Amino acid sequence: MTPEKPLRFGEFIALLALLMATAAFSTDAMLPSMGAIGNELSPEAPEAVALVLTLFLLGMGVGTLFAGPLSDSFGRKRVMLGGIAIYMAAAAVAASAPTMEVLLVARAIQGLGAAAPRVVSQALVRDLYSGRMMARVISFGFTVFSLVPAVAPLIGAWIAGVFDWRGVFWSFLVFGTISALWLGLRQPETLPASQRRAFNSEGLWRAMREVLGHPRVRLYLLALTFVYITLFVWLGQVAMVFDVSFDRAAVFPMYFSLVALLAAPSSLMNAKLVMQFGMRQMAWSAIFVLLGISTVVLVVFAGTPGPWAFWLFLGYMIVQFSAMGFLLGNINALALEPMGHVAGMAASLVNGLATVLAALLVMPLTAVFDGTPVPMAATVLISTILNATAMRRARHYH
Repeated sequence: MTPEKPLRFGEFIALLALLMATAAFSTDAMLPSMGAIGNELSPEAPEAVALVLTLFLLGMGVGTLFAGPLSDSFGRKRVMLGGIAIYMAAAAVAASAPTMEVLLVARAIQGLGAAAPRVVSQALVRDLYSGRMMARVISFGFTVFSLVPAVAPLIGAWIAGVFDWRGVFWSFLVFGTISALWLGLRQPETLPASQRRAFNSEGLWRAMREVLGHPRVRLYLLALTFVYITLFVWLGQVAMVFDVSFDRAAVFPMYFSLVALLAAPSSLMNAKLVMQFGMRQMAWSAIFVLLGISTVVLVVFAGTPGPWAFWLFLGYMIVQFSAMGFLLGNINALALEPMGHVAGMAASLVNGLATVLAALLVMPLTAVFDGTPVPMAATVLISTILNATAMRRARHYH
């Protein structure tokens, strides 16, 4: 039976956050088990275990480009439920994988399925809301979503401690089941059949040209790319900085969880303030703060930092992750605002291309990281300047 009554606002936000958290939980929860996976399935080449994350993200990037257009043609719920089904089936294969090769293939397919709830959930929001209210709703979702990095590694470590690393992959099956039942039984379809586009190559190409042909969308896509670069740099290097620069690797999970908890309210704050000040002003406030603190950190650590350097870096970490609450939701909303009639395609292209571009640009930067905050702060500073440049140019198309 298809539900017809709209969800109450609070329940809708909770469901949105759960759907958005699919990808984050599927990566963060398995981080404590990476060593065990490599030791069991690839003892002769333990470094191959890194592909368990990389191929998931690759599959998700590819899926992101198709999930939105499919939802424009077949409806939001049908595509999300189909993606969750693929995600769950691949999780079951990964949990019982006898070899590293099977696990890697399963993870790529799992990422493909995870793209649907990640992307189409944002198109669902665009179906129901617009303008500042859309940014407010997305920010509420990010508020809950931002707690995932704080709790997922702890949950993953506990599951692996009780059931070994394969139990973590079985937990993805449980996660998908909860998401599918909640979505299927409670959320009405938001895209009526009369508003759907025929799924054909000509229609997809036309919609793609419309999205990428809009200069405002292109510029905000670039801005979002530079935001993702700063996020990817932090996620990839912060553990090394804790270890090499401060010799605090053992307490890194505790501090990471603390930072995630302290940064989480930024999305909630944005949700409250965006209705008064607007999306652009909220994003600009975060940009200016990042420019200032990145410059300070770069100057301090390029010299001879004092005994208080760790606390400066920890404060920088809190500011960086808090800034995501003001940047991701607002820039996403700014990019999607003119594209309500092709929200699925727009969400797919903006998020998919920004993710892929950011990943490609970050990859060559790994060679310059030395375990100190200097390369990280320099990358964040340059990326934020480029973000500001794209944002400034985009204002001419409002």
